[in-house]
Amino acid sequence: MTTIPVRDIRLFVEVVGRGHPLVLMHGGPGADHWTLLPFRQLQDRFTLIFYDHRCNGRSDGAPVTSMTWENLTTDADALRERLGFEKWAVLGHSFGGNVALEYALRYPDRLSHLVLLDTGGDSRWGQENAPRLLARRGFSGRKVELARRWFNGQTAPWEFYPTLLRLGSAYNPHTGFVAAMRMMFAQRHSKARPQAEIFGFSRLVKGWTVMDRLGEIRTPTLVIAGRDDFVFPPEHQGQLAAGIPGARLEIIERAGHNPHDERTDEVMRMVREFIATDVAVVDA
Repeated sequence: MTTIPVRDIRLFVEVVGRGHPLVLMHGGPGADHWTLLPFRQLQDRFTLIFYDHRCNGRSDGAPVTSMTWENLTTDADALRERLGFEKWAVLGHSFGGNVALEYALRYPDRLSHLVLLDTGGDSRWGQENAPRLLARRGFSGRKVELARRWFNGQTAPWEFYPTLLRLGSAYNPHTGFVAAMRMMFAQRHSKARPQAEIFGFSRLVKGWTVMDRLGEIRTPTLVIAGRDDFVFPPEHQGQLAAGIPGARLEIIERAGHNPHDERTDEVMRMVREFIATDVAVVDA
């Protein structure tokens, strides 16, 4: 692990493994790369590049207001260049998938593969639909209101962890208490940035969409999502995959917003097989 100066900031980066480069863009906003810890299992096949987005995790050097799509994507490409990769596979989870979509549209020649994990191309799914979906699934009015405030950047900084804990059963509906504690222990080094969550949802993500531009993406794309994801449910995953030419869609049963935690082996197999299908040609 190290911090690497990139443009006007210092990105917190960890590079492990060997093989074709795969950069992992974490969710949030306000989280960090530790949320993607299970993907370390792929280090025997790929060079994995974990990093914290600007203003997230342990990356520093700029105010939260600098967290724009332009900066987030330019940071990523500057990191690619700094590490010496001509192309890399890109995997984005949730908010990281939003960044990955923007990156694919802005830097189409720099991706060998695109993996979109429980993400979306339109902010209304989280900000408007997610609370309604929780209500339809029988969650309490209190949790529905928590979700509405969370995805619209209306929580106070001190509410960050309490809100995540209360929404845990919505995010990971097939994770028992013991497994949840094990996941939390595994991510004990994680560093949350509540202000990034608040700014991200209230300013950056609000009203955002790329649904009308998906047809521009020509990178081989794999869309993966849990059947019970309440943020970006299967109906949106179908729209997302249908909009990207040639995209492959995989819906994972008995998994919510974090299938890499709840159905780790399935997700790892899908990613490994998808990228490995033509990686020899890409690396040639």
